[in-house]
Amino acid sequence: MLWTVYLSGEIHTDWREQIQNAAMDANLPVEFLSPNTHHESSDAAGDVLGKPEDNFWRDHQSAKVNAIRTQTFIEQCDIAVIRFGDKYKQWNAAFDAGYCAALGTPYITLHDEDIVHPLKEVDAAAMAWARTPAQVVEVLRYVMQV
Repeated sequence: MLWTVYLSGEIHTDWREQIQNAAMDANLPVEFLSPNTHHESSDAAGDVLGKPEDNFWRDHQSAKVNAIRTQTFIEQCDIAVIRFGDKYKQWNAAFDAGYCAALGTPYITLHDEDIVHPLKEVDAAAMAWARTPAQVVEVLRYVMQV
């Protein structure tokens, strides 16, 4: 069985590549999906529809266009990994976790210990909390029985 894993959240570090490379090295039967991780093009996703003068409406329009990809991939995945970094607040990641929870899609959170408290509800609905990409891969290896 080929598993589909959606990699959500923080875009400023190489955690996705670490998971993808380790999964490939472990020969896991997996394909990965992710949101647009290029900050500028994500912010401009709705500009093709006409660039609003007000930043609120630009963000609103781009968020909706980005949601086409995000919602589709979350609905298609077997499991999601949701990364919360320390540099920025990832409200979109928390939203993705809530969407997974509402759909019954299992997810793993990936974050440091210093944000356990603010993520207590998100972690409570997760199937696992990992602190490193290597731990995520070990959970995937176990689940996929490779």
